[in-house]
Amino acid sequence: MPTTYQNPVYPYRRPPELDRDDVRHCPVVIVGAGPSGLTAAIDLAQQGIDSVLLDDNNTVSVGSRAICFAKRTLEIMDRLGAAQPMLDKGVTWQHGRVFFQDREVYDFDLLPEEGHRMPAFINLQQYYLEEYLVDRAQALEEHIDLRWLHKVTAVDSQPDHSVVTIATQDGDYQLSCDYLLVADGANSGIRDMLGLECKGQIFQDRFLIADVIMKADFPTERWFWFDPPFHPGQSVLLHKQPDNVWRIDFQLGWDADPEEEKKEANIRPRVQAMLGEDVEFELEWASVYTFRCRKMDRFIHDRVFFMGDAAHQVSPFGARGANGGAQGIDNLAWKLARVLKGQAPEALLETYDTERQHGADENILNSTRATDFITPKSRVSRLFRDSVLELAEHYSFARSLVNSGRLSMPCRYDASPLNGPDDTTFPAALRPGSPAKDAPVRLGGQSAWLLNQLGDRFVLLLDGRVRTSDAEALVPELATLLEQQPDLDLLVLGPASQALTRLPRTALIEDAEGLVDERYGLASGACYLIRPDQHVTARWTDCRRDAVNQAIDHALGKHLATKESRHATA
Repeated sequence: MPTTYQNPVYPYRRPPELDRDDVRHCPVVIVGAGPSGLTAAIDLAQQGIDSVLLDDNNTVSVGSRAICFAKRTLEIMDRLGAAQPMLDKGVTWQHGRVFFQDREVYDFDLLPEEGHRMPAFINLQQYYLEEYLVDRAQALEEHIDLRWLHKVTAVDSQPDHSVVTIATQDGDYQLSCDYLLVADGANSGIRDMLGLECKGQIFQDRFLIADVIMKADFPTERWFWFDPPFHPGQSVLLHKQPDNVWRIDFQLGWDADPEEEKKEANIRPRVQAMLGEDVEFELEWASVYTFRCRKMDRFIHDRVFFMGDAAHQVSPFGARGANGGAQGIDNLAWKLARVLKGQAPEALLETYDTERQHGADENILNSTRATDFITPKSRVSRLFRDSVLELAEHYSFARSLVNSGRLSMPCRYDASPLNGPDDTTFPAALRPGSPAKDAPVRLGGQSAWLLNQLGDRFVLLLDGRVRTSDAEALVPELATLLEQQPDLDLLVLGPASQALTRLPRTALIEDAEGLVDERYGLASGACYLIRPDQHVTARWTDCRRDAVNQAIDHALGKHLATKESRHATA
């Protein structure tokens, strides 16, 4: 098959551990240099944590695989310094169309409002994402030891450390680590080595992915067909990717033979029927997959942490797999960094499981519902689906019932044990546990974005538009707070008194288009505490040092450590 992409080949390096007699100890070992493993290494590196990243291959993914990357994932990648090449190469989209048989029943817009740096979605082949992440990891080689063709063959998991055995072409060696992060994919070998399970549902249907190279005038939108005339009784999805590559997903049915369906001689008639006899195309890559919605009961085993597809899998409709994985790394890295630095108790790490089990449940629920709607398994469920599609063409209420894949959204940790105080006079959409919203701002007289001022540290976003006398009263309180909390930055929304802006680790922003006010509901002296993964942890209508100190301690899980010690004493 022709290809528009040439996989890079990364060099193998002989490990220095082969020349020493003892077992080297590392803070963190990561297994799997796919999107999750690379993202984790980069996130930890930006927070000063060293890791050894092992992969049994020496290139990026073969085939496009995941292609839809959501706004929240792009915001995370922007924080990690990897978003710009994704934006430059990717196909940006926010509109979608739904068809039933031979007609369009409705369309939708995923980001109708202005004032966001990142688009609703981009389409980009996974191999490009991995290549950009490798480039970023190599730029952080002071903290990331990236090793290709290093295969983990055994894991000894203990309550206080792990030891991994690694095979190379020059021989085997071992590494000991405080924390082992596992991102070795849906068929995780390490999960099997530890006798752990990934439980859930396998749906009795099969789908064909066909990536075709062609020049076509389809718009850069998501098009989904139910029961189209060119593929009757089944569903089809169309997406545009870079390099004139188009992703087409064909529902095949459970009885389809995967090996037969992957043959070009069988794929070509399906594509030709969809595009028309006069359209020329070349097949670049194909795969047949079965829907799986499953997860581990716990993502933590001793000091082994499972991430991405190794921890949870969903069907691809809704783009919740890779995007959910990115949100999981975003959740784990800042917590692990603070535990390793001695700034937080180990109990904080348990909240990775608490919060991301919630995220996985949310993704699996949406993915399961989409699968049930797309592939009805009874006459009654098909009748319901088709009736909904008929109604959706004319009545807006029915459109909310159509489910061609509820697309990935940012996860909100409403019930998180890390959430602090909330004043309900603020907008509900930014209550504690919610990801912060972006908005255009001015910083030092230059155009900037709010989210670029957040992340990697705790940030207190303060409305500094206060009277001079109030600012003078605030300054000593804030100065003491910043002295007590070296992991806290102050972001002041102005115009503000110069006394406020002269405080250490303080930046002044102005609301360029009024959208900070609109989205955050700020007023004079009000403030938000935002944790290092850009999620809101507390908010107040007035700024008090003791309250902020308590909320930071709470967000670091210090109350959880107290409960743990009390339980142990009892």
